Amino acid sequence: MPVNDLLKAKINRGFDHLDVDGDGLLTEQDHVLMGKRAAEARGLAPDSPQAQGIVDAYLRVWRDLHLPHIPDGGTSISREQFLASTGSLADDPEAAQASVGALAEAFLAVADIDSDGRVSPAEFLLFQRGHFPGLSEAEATEAFEHLDVDGDGHLTAEEFTRACVEFWSSTDPDAPGNWSMGRPPS
Repeated sequence: MPVNDLLKAKINRGFDHLDVDGDGLLTEQDHVLMGKRAAEARGLAPDSPQAQGIVDAYLRVWRDLHLPHIPDGGTSISREQFLASTGSLADDPEAAQASVGALAEAFLAVADIDSDGRVSPAEFLLFQRGHFPGLSEAEATEAFEHLDVDGDGHLTAEEFTRACVEFWSSTDPDAPGNWSMGRPPS
């Protein structure tokens, strides 16, 4: 089944942000740069153990989630490969939950600054600024309101995970997770 236009647009938008150095490939170096950017957004000193912990979390995502799926021992993922493999998750909800769920857990550890098991609006803003530097505070606030499905003012681990899984695999135009990177593509 071909990837629908909404899912394709979300995956392409995601790839654009993940390809931090803009070379058209997703690599280990992009994950190092994402980790550094996330640490900087939190105001951490670049050489601090906390900043290194964030970089290490991003490297685990690379090594555990992406690297094992690169054919022939390669070291990068092209946009086309990323679109095809991520788009295939729409047809396999169990695989989407397993792979993207693991990604969400790693990201939750980065986003949940105070380690209380949930993400506040302020934590969400810092997390988003690390991932999507161009996202304004108003856009992050609007996105948070859509992702906070129960309206309690925090993203639970379940809401956070659901948002990640829906963003990367849902073809439903009304899925709250479509807001994970701000206003969904139209």
